[in-house]
Amino acid sequence: MIPHDIIKRPLITEKTSIQKEVNNQITFEVDRRANRVEIKKAIENIFNVNVVGVKTMQVKGKTKQRGRIVGKRRDWKKAIVTLMPGERIDFFEGV
Repeated sequence: MIPHDIIKRPLITEKTSIQKEVNNQITFEVDRRANRVEIKKAIENIFNVNVVGVKTMQVKGKTKQRGRIVGKRRDWKKAIVTLMPGERIDFFEGV
């Protein structure tokens, strides 16, 4: 797989911002078929940083209802990437 196909987007929330500052961890939405080794190589290749570890989890899509119509959001995979001390990835610094 191509690294840009594995990494879909960074997840930027209050919780991930705190993780970034305290533990030097960054969270990404990744391809559901990718494993930890592929995710690590893709992050190192795209952002030119050293990765210590990768934790992954499957996130189940929520059931949503709009009137009588019931639907479901898609399932997706989340990866929490821990970077080496001193390494950093900047997305929206100072915004």
